[in-house]
Amino acid sequence: MYIPVKIFFTKGVGRHKDYLSSYEAALRDAGIERCNLVSVSSIFPPHCKRISRREGLKELHPGQITFTVMARNTTNEPNRLIAASIGAAIPADKSHYGYLSEYHPFGVKEKIAGDYAEDLAAQMLATTLGVEFDPDTDWNEREEVFKMSGKIVRTFNITQSAEGNKQGIWTTVIAAAVLLP
Repeated sequence: MYIPVKIFFTKGVGRHKDYLSSYEAALRDAGIERCNLVSVSSIFPPHCKRISRREGLKELHPGQITFTVMARNTTNEPNRLIAASIGAAIPADKSHYGYLSEYHPFGVKEKIAGDYAEDLAAQMLATTLGVEFDPDTDWNEREEVFKMSGKIVRTFNITQSAEGNKQGIWTTVIAAAVLLP
């Protein structure tokens, strides 16, 4: 059984005339290009310790199979705004799992994308924990309800946005949660 014990968050942006190379450049900017990335669904493991990007990158080795929750977006349209965001919601009870969400919109500013991804993760965790909330209220009100319940201790996001290159070359943004053994 493989249950990650550490997690770190990273983001990057890449630009290149080739689609795949712009993705590679974004991975390089995020520091995770040397790994074989495996995309997994959105659970923040119980008892998992969040570490800094710097600490996490030190634990990666070339060719390592690395599990990630990743949001990714790409465009070759000049000036088109793109974003990729990972939202996280951590339960107060560390023996319970939390949630990660991926969001990859077009035309949405970084702060709005980050808040939306954070809200998605918090809503998923809240429904799992039985926290009652009105999904039609705005994020700030729901965030208060979630935290006041005492069941959700923290929410946060990591978001990368960029505008499409003016010459129309590919622009890629990524945000990732990297899970470590």
